[in-house]
Amino acid sequence: MTSVTKAAESEAYLKYKDPKLPINRRINDLLGRMTLAEKIGQMAQLDLENLTATTMRDYSIGSILSGGGHVPRLRATAGDWINKVNELQRASLSSRLGIPMIYGVDAVHGHNNVYKATIFPHNVGLGATRDKELVKRIGAATALEVRATGINYAFAPCIAVCRDPRWGRCYESYSEDPNVVIEMTDIILGLQGEPPANARKGVPYLGGRDKVAACAKHFVGDGGTTKGINENNTVIDWHGLLSIHMPAYYHAIIKGVNTVMVSYSSLNGKKMHANRDLVTGFLKNTLKFRGFVISDWQGVDKITDLPHSNYSDSLLAAIQAGIDMVMIPHNHTEFIDILTDHVNNNRIPVSRIDDAVQRILRVKFVMGLFEEPLADQTFVNQLGSQEHRDLAREAVRKSLVLLKNGETSDRPIIPLPKKASRILVAGTHANNLGYQCGGWSLTWQGFSGDNQTIGSTILSGIEEAVDPSTEILYSENPDPAFVKSSNFSYAIVVVGEPPYAETNGDSLNLTIAEPGPSVIADVCGQVKCVVVLVSGRPLVIEPYLPSVDAFVAAWLPGSEAGHGVADVLFGDYGFTGKLSMTWFRTVDQLPMNVGDAHYDPLFPFGFGLSTVPINAGLD
Repeated sequence: MTSVTKAAESEAYLKYKDPKLPINRRINDLLGRMTLAEKIGQMAQLDLENLTATTMRDYSIGSILSGGGHVPRLRATAGDWINKVNELQRASLSSRLGIPMIYGVDAVHGHNNVYKATIFPHNVGLGATRDKELVKRIGAATALEVRATGINYAFAPCIAVCRDPRWGRCYESYSEDPNVVIEMTDIILGLQGEPPANARKGVPYLGGRDKVAACAKHFVGDGGTTKGINENNTVIDWHGLLSIHMPAYYHAIIKGVNTVMVSYSSLNGKKMHANRDLVTGFLKNTLKFRGFVISDWQGVDKITDLPHSNYSDSLLAAIQAGIDMVMIPHNHTEFIDILTDHVNNNRIPVSRIDDAVQRILRVKFVMGLFEEPLADQTFVNQLGSQEHRDLAREAVRKSLVLLKNGETSDRPIIPLPKKASRILVAGTHANNLGYQCGGWSLTWQGFSGDNQTIGSTILSGIEEAVDPSTEILYSENPDPAFVKSSNFSYAIVVVGEPPYAETNGDSLNLTIAEPGPSVIADVCGQVKCVVVLVSGRPLVIEPYLPSVDAFVAAWLPGSEAGHGVADVLFGDYGFTGKLSMTWFRTVDQLPMNVGDAHYDPLFPFGFGLSTVPINAGLD
């Protein structure tokens, strides 16, 4: 071989590593060098719990995720995360072609699975703010906290349109109204950065190392399942799908979203993970989405509407449908062997594999991973920073919805006086950081108590807000005789739902968990009281309203709930939140959404009383 030939080969080898070349040229150069095994490895996403560096190197695995609660170690620091991410990234770089991996995490309301991270209100609360600029700032803050741990991919935002609060994922939805959800897709601009004005529609975008790849999910119709049953069937005509569940995806794609995750649910009896007409036909071909499509956690395994279904058949259907990356997350060898067999036996054409890998590589090139694959300490101080906690506090106060404030407008209870002789704070959710954060917080199903991360409980926020001369007594479940005899100036009762996620949150009765109703009855019958409801959705509250002087929907306000709730209860800021979901009277009315012919809510979509701040600037 001549020196000229060697030089030419060397130059050719470097094409996909050359940042000066157009991305499409780099993609094609790299794709042309890949074996079938390397291509299929790129289509796999494995979980941290079931992973070694050797696996990453030897199988050319394309991506890693940390499932809910899967961490390098208990109470892992940002440095621990960076070390683990870089260990696995170096393994990827040591593979034959040195293709870097993407690391994904469920950062759905902040970097919520990481110790000391800022946990923002869940989407149901953010929808009540109607503030897309706020949501964009939350996206930017979340991106910085995710990057602080060396991770570069967030499985957010969820842009489901929750049409039935019985659904256990309703708190992951911004609203029952697609127009509100469309506005909230501006969080993508915060997570990824704003594409230039001349950006081509559907092309993924990332604005720099302080940003992360986003993921619009779950495509499509997951918020419209029958009776709100998680992963169930959504029955809807084409017009309804396009007008209710699809619009936010169109806007997410315009904003350059890098990835789209497919829903567990079915559409008119067809599992979305096997729905070629919508995944390939509509999402890729009609909407011109050019990022990659990823399955949900073991979503391929759940394709059960095929005759004699098994994993091989399900995987065949999913890849044919247009899924590019499969969240396995455990048995990668089975996935690789089966998919290889499908290709070798012409059940899946190589062109379909190439399409998937081109999309995955495009996102990796857009993210700059070939130039800067390793994480460093640049953003470590962003994790749980005071600036982000202040932003979360702002989000809390803007998300709270005041449903009742005295019997008439000229006799309001809120703002509450900071100076009082004695205040009672009661209820299961008043002094429980985990309860106010909800599911997808430190672990998949959330947690109970105050010792698993950093934040302010509602009780601590009240204690800091009131005048030093004011005595505060706290009792989770006080005796009514004690309440009656203690001469309280007023009481604040904080009750709600315990944490849950996904199917564990499905509910047919939507009641406040005991002893919440008992505490309301025992306290509010004895003393002037404000009830603060911590929940992922509207619940049955009509029976309690007559005995309650003021009622606040606090949703799942996150780690900074204490200060944010106190800000508006005591008048430092006014209430501004508006319902983004219809508040029903009884569950027998469900599903019921604004615009329905027989719309008879307890509180309609868009309802929310306002208050005027009286203590602004007085600390």
